Amino acid sequence: MSVTKKELTDLVAKKANLTNKASKEAIKVFLNGIRDSLKRGEKVVITGFGTFSLRSRKQRKGRNPKTGEAITISARKAPGFTPGKSLKKAVR
Repeated sequence: MSVTKKELTDLVAKKANLTNKASKEAIKVFLNGIRDSLKRGEKVVITGFGTFSLRSRKQRKGRNPKTGEAITISARKAPGFTPGKSLKKAVR
């Protein structure tokens, strides 16, 4: 089971005594802040939770699943998350 953005919005609204609209906006600003920082190549460190960062993926060989043809998958950057000690400990 996973938590949806709507469920998270409802939880934040309830716990922080906010309206659903204010909670939705706060989550939107938070997530956009993480996205924008990663786009600029910056790490986002949330103490006690974890670190969001960009990871480099090397160029590699792959295969087109429809045709079986060998293709080259170009190098790219992908977002990554490393959980912090507190988060790791909490989910054990």
